[in-house]
Amino acid sequence: MSPAIKSLLARLVRPLQSRKTRIALATLIGAYLADWGLEVSDVTLLGILGLGAAWIHAIATEDAGEKSRMRVEAADLELPPEERKPNVE
Repeated sequence: MSPAIKSLLARLVRPLQSRKTRIALATLIGAYLADWGLEVSDVTLLGILGLGAAWIHAIATEDAGEKSRMRVEAADLELPPEERKPNVE
């Protein structure tokens, strides 16, 4: 396989490493299938889209919490040992 094709395939597959991208893709595929093939009600279709949006929001909140926790821990390390907060978990 040529390097150009490998590079193109890598660029197409790379976004699928993100959980948010995979959820968004699955949500859109599910919504289109429900709309075109299953003839479901509008409420069901909106439920599929709402569930996908809520899931993406939950993942984004989880990611933001991890980044925030790392920033707080790094700031704590800059303090002298007697001024550091105890780890409570």
